[in-house]
Amino acid sequence: MAAYRGGYLPEERRDLEAAFRAGALRGLAATNALELGIDVCGLSAVILSGFPGTLASLWQQAGRAGRRGDEALAVLVARDDPLDTYLVHHPHSIFGRPVEAAVLDPDNPVVLAPHLEMAAGESPLTSDDLELFGPRAREVLAGLVRLGRVRARQAGWFWTRRHRPAADLRGTGAGQVHIVEAETGCLLGTVGSGSAAATVHPGAVYLHQGETYVVEHLDLDDAVALVQAQQVDWTTTARDNTDIRIVATSARTAGDGVRLGTGTVDVTSQVVGYARWQVMTGQYLGSFPLDLPPQQLRTRAVWYDVDEAVLAEAGVPADSVPGATHAAEHAAIGLLPLFATCDRWDIGGVSTSWHPDTRAATVFVYDGSPGGAGFAARGFQRGPEWLAATRDAVAACACADGCPSCVQSPKCGNGNNPLDKPGAVRLLSAVAGRLHPA
Repeated sequence: MAAYRGGYLPEERRDLEAAFRAGALRGLAATNALELGIDVCGLSAVILSGFPGTLASLWQQAGRAGRRGDEALAVLVARDDPLDTYLVHHPHSIFGRPVEAAVLDPDNPVVLAPHLEMAAGESPLTSDDLELFGPRAREVLAGLVRLGRVRARQAGWFWTRRHRPAADLRGTGAGQVHIVEAETGCLLGTVGSGSAAATVHPGAVYLHQGETYVVEHLDLDDAVALVQAQQVDWTTTARDNTDIRIVATSARTAGDGVRLGTGTVDVTSQVVGYARWQVMTGQYLGSFPLDLPPQQLRTRAVWYDVDEAVLAEAGVPADSVPGATHAAEHAAIGLLPLFATCDRWDIGGVSTSWHPDTRAATVFVYDGSPGGAGFAARGFQRGPEWLAATRDAVAACACADGCPSCVQSPKCGNGNNPLDKPGAVRLLSAVAGRLHPA
């Protein structure tokens, strides 16, 4: 048995794949790095630990087994997660609907720029070609010219570098932080620069092929995290502060005292500490401060804000609003993958009892990639249906005060505090009842 993920070194992944195909490895615990492009003949069973976020991923992962045409087994083990809870109670959402339509914002400069670079690297881009790339292509191309990455000539636009464009067309992010064993200098793997502060901060526990390492030092400028092999019986979770500001509103609908909007936002997040938890018991072992620089993200978001009168009528008093909005935010993040082709780790959220841009209690859900990826836009398009499903999932959970199956989140930067499950149900009922499908 071995582990497999995209952050492993390429040669290590190839060795694991070869051993798996040959039968030397009888089992592999993998992330979705094995979802596409890996054909392992003879694999007879797949066990999915939780719904992967989309039906497309579900069937791709289940389809790793039975590639020879023989009978195969695929088992989905539901996690303590709002979306998994909803699907357990509504199995038709898996077996009664087609695979999701792809969500893509082709005008996103972060997506469009590398595609233009790749195209110019193949052959000079012409004015006629730009029509294929959408209305913002000329504007984005002009930016590439100013950066010196593309040069305009009479025959068209040319790629200026000697090497081929190293574009990341799959959108996984080009920046990587290298994880290095301090004692030996051995490179263990990589992690995306956007998540490094939360995953390989000083004091974090890093797992590699069943071995535990503790991070000694993180240098974001040099993109390296130094780790030391150490046997510990605890794990860590990062704590962060996140602030969000609305830059521009592109669309908005309103009900009776409730408004649903979408647009461009600036998200500022800073990891300020981490907590230790005992692995076997989950016992809280303490918190530790960190001094890491804030990270900036301009992206797209969907949000709803609620008047005080609506909250009072719904039975959510002022002292319950922080916990109710926080719980509703977590649940909404968990259920958005039911309506957009995303995973909860692709999106983030912020909730507040009063936001200066809306001047009301507000819940934001934003795309985790620069410029946005279209998830928030899909949330806005299906807002009433999405928020009603969120309300139903929270209300259907058998717990009294909130649990991982409804309103607790594994990635909450505030330690899932405060949370008010009953208040969230009343808040979501009021919002869903006042917003009507388009």
